[in-house]
Amino acid sequence: MSMVKGSVQWTLRMEGIIAVLVACMVYHAQSFEWSQFALFILLPDLSMLGYLKNPRLGAACYNMGHTYIAPGILIFAYASSSEIFLFQAALIWIAHIGIDRALGFGLKYSDDFKHTHLGKVGKH
Repeated sequence: MSMVKGSVQWTLRMEGIIAVLVACMVYHAQSFEWSQFALFILLPDLSMLGYLKNPRLGAACYNMGHTYIAPGILIFAYASSSEIFLFQAALIWIAHIGIDRALGFGLKYSDDFKHTHLGKVGKH
């Protein structure tokens, strides 16, 4: 499956680029420390540890760590608590997801780590 401009895969990758750019712009505007960004940007990938048990659990864990739901909840929590670290964590998480989407790493199906909603990883 080739990635053609205007295709669903292309659109989702562009969406990922926009998400990471916006998250980074807001992160910068908040004057957050970039060293913390670098330290925590790969943290959502710990969700892949579920694959050590089996592909079904791995996909479920990975998908929980790679949707905008959890960072969205952090933003709501920040809005109600004013705990700035929640907002910072959400921005880093959003940037991570955006980078993954831009690179073609989509949400996983339980049959194979490389089978994602963006197509097969490595076939772009």
